[in-house]
Amino acid sequence: MDDGSDCFGRSGEFFNPVLTMGAQVSCLLVISHFFQLLLKPLGQPAPLAQILAGFVLGPSCLSHIDSVRTFFFYNSADYYETMALYARIVIMYLIGLEIDFPYLRRNLRVATVIACGSSFICTIFAIAVTSFIYEETGAQGSTAMMTLTLAIILCNTASPFVTCLAHDLKFANSDLGRLAISSSLVADAYAVFLLIILSTNKRDFGFSDWLVRGILYLIIVITAIFLNINLADWLNRRQRNQKYLKNTELFALIAVLFVAATSLETMGISSIFACFILGALFPRGGKAARTLLIKLSYSVHNFVLPFYFGYSGFKADLTHINSFRYFAVVAIVILLSIGGKVTGTLAACFHLKIPMNEGVLLAFLMNLKGHVDLLALTIGVEDKVMSSQLFCNLMTAAVVINSLIWGPLIAYTVRRESDILGYKHIDFENQCPESELKLLACVHSPRPVVTMIGLIATCKGPDSVAISPYLMHLIELPEKNKTKNLLYHQKAEDELSDDDNYGGNDVVEINETVDIFCAETGVMIRQAKVVAPYATMFADVCEFAEDVRASIIILPFHKHQRIDGKLENGKEGIRITNQKVLLHAKCTVAILIDRGLTAGSMHTSTSGSLHHIAMLFFGGHDDREALGLSKRLGMHHRISLTVIRFLHKSVPTEHVGIDVDHKEEDVLMAIPSHESEADADNTALTDFFNRFVTSGQAGYVMKHVENGEETASALRDMADMYTMFIVGKGSRCNSTLTTGISDWEECPELGRVGDFLASPDFELCGSVLVVQQHRSASADEDQ
Repeated sequence: MDDGSDCFGRSGEFFNPVLTMGAQVSCLLVISHFFQLLLKPLGQPAPLAQILAGFVLGPSCLSHIDSVRTFFFYNSADYYETMALYARIVIMYLIGLEIDFPYLRRNLRVATVIACGSSFICTIFAIAVTSFIYEETGAQGSTAMMTLTLAIILCNTASPFVTCLAHDLKFANSDLGRLAISSSLVADAYAVFLLIILSTNKRDFGFSDWLVRGILYLIIVITAIFLNINLADWLNRRQRNQKYLKNTELFALIAVLFVAATSLETMGISSIFACFILGALFPRGGKAARTLLIKLSYSVHNFVLPFYFGYSGFKADLTHINSFRYFAVVAIVILLSIGGKVTGTLAACFHLKIPMNEGVLLAFLMNLKGHVDLLALTIGVEDKVMSSQLFCNLMTAAVVINSLIWGPLIAYTVRRESDILGYKHIDFENQCPESELKLLACVHSPRPVVTMIGLIATCKGPDSVAISPYLMHLIELPEKNKTKNLLYHQKAEDELSDDDNYGGNDVVEINETVDIFCAETGVMIRQAKVVAPYATMFADVCEFAEDVRASIIILPFHKHQRIDGKLENGKEGIRITNQKVLLHAKCTVAILIDRGLTAGSMHTSTSGSLHHIAMLFFGGHDDREALGLSKRLGMHHRISLTVIRFLHKSVPTEHVGIDVDHKEEDVLMAIPSHESEADADNTALTDFFNRFVTSGQAGYVMKHVENGEETASALRDMADMYTMFIVGKGSRCNSTLTTGISDWEECPELGRVGDFLASPDFELCGSVLVVQQHRSASADEDQ
């Protein structure tokens, strides 16, 4: 009997704190979501609500009540740090998975300059203020360790906070947002380096100890990366008809992460940077990466981040600021952090020639704290590196107050500077063809995926040009089943069930095609899925394009090719969606008429064939936009581009406006402020001719026709010569070159020429891309 009681008592001691902590975390999540509902109408980001929830529950507010304090601190306070450790591991791993690694690699120097500029000034401030804070807090022991701790507090930029804030305020995909995230990661790496020195100080390590631990660190990280790559590759090859990984397979991948991270933590080395590297170097293609992103994103954003940010606010205890001297210490730390970050970041931005208004917002974002700094304070107390508990309490309060100040300020600044961070579309007509291309391609079924991916590959141009392609699977949600099926779809998406009704086997085929493309070309295509009725599907497409800052949306034509080569009508809802996207999108829109017998092989890296593409130029803003897009295709090494300009027979060749003697800068200087459409056409073609035709990268042909009938005859003559035709949609105004090109216009959304190329009367082997330039309402009225 005694043995049973003893055993039961030990079990109670083991399980009760865990159960109590679960109730406490649940309470924290509920209150954080409550604050989020209150602050969201005010435009405040979610991390602010979560920190505020922890702050209210902590010793600064409600924990003054005896029952609340007993509930939150009795028997379970020691478990919070372990939970925070696991949260850090998962958060940094997810940041690595989500990071735009090619962008980080391309802009590492810029991000490093910004991070080092702010960190250098903050380190100087930490050295200068150490003696004052050392005396005011009554600390004992090494001043060097306090200097190191202050340097971590002042220098650190909480990358989870910056990342979450950027996504919450919808500027994470802007150039400034990506630069801020990259700079915060570099600043985190510097803070982690200082943290390693701090955590190993009491062990009295010599050079040989440092060397051994450094080698062990590299061995663990490299082994984990190797296991991740090979395990993901093996899992991707297993059961190809499976959309996502099973939970047991997912557990194997997570186990590699946690074993590596806990091994480093056991050695006394922070695993923060290692977890980020493991996520960043994880193979992007395949169902392994897709499953990890969906599972971790849902869990982290709904549970882990609210707990992590809430716990940082929970640790703050403002009751220790009970005198003016302690208030002065906290105020000085906050002001020095602000001064160091703002001064250093603005100096770096001035050196990098970044505009002042963007530099100010970057400086604000670099001030966000609550990550490595709180970990440094915890380690300092646990390892007895710092003897002053008062110093730890005051610094924790300073970090949390700093976050509560900067969260609303950044939200206000982002709204105020919406012209910088908002969706700014630059037409292809005015784009540099070597600039980064952000592209959104949409499909309703697997049928056009191969051609669509081939188009993505050719739009990239040369290997040196950066591209961020997205592929969106559009799935119809019938109106009569809207409520029932949408709930089921949400469940299937969260649980990753393979038998959900939305997408079916189409998802498997699309995923497999994308994976093959990624493996062959190394270009990562991010995938998204929209389930909506056709009546509102356009809104989801346009909103997603704005969020990812897409330069162009490519839509599939509502007709598809049969085996005999004829185009067969598809669902009318697809056509309605295309028409509405053309009307409402804030960027360039193109419709792809897929005759994939030839165009589908364009992405195959092993193919040695040269694909011939024709750009049909009749004049107008849409044709100039199509010409700008064609420049990118013409720079691809397997594309032979020919621009065919159609002119009226009454226009002599010598009067077409092409001046091959002018340099590009001369042409641009010669453009009048209110030029006509014809002048704009000539200027665009002159620029194209001087750069691409004279260098042999593209061909240029002029066709003189009298009317639409002769235009149609000329198009029929070249029907079998090209793999793809690119043409602008064109305005609705009359043109002698296209009037009467066909007896009747079936698809006005394609324009006259596009409609003729897609008509059943026109026998064509190649695909057709019809391009529409984004025009504001005022511009359309002027037309």
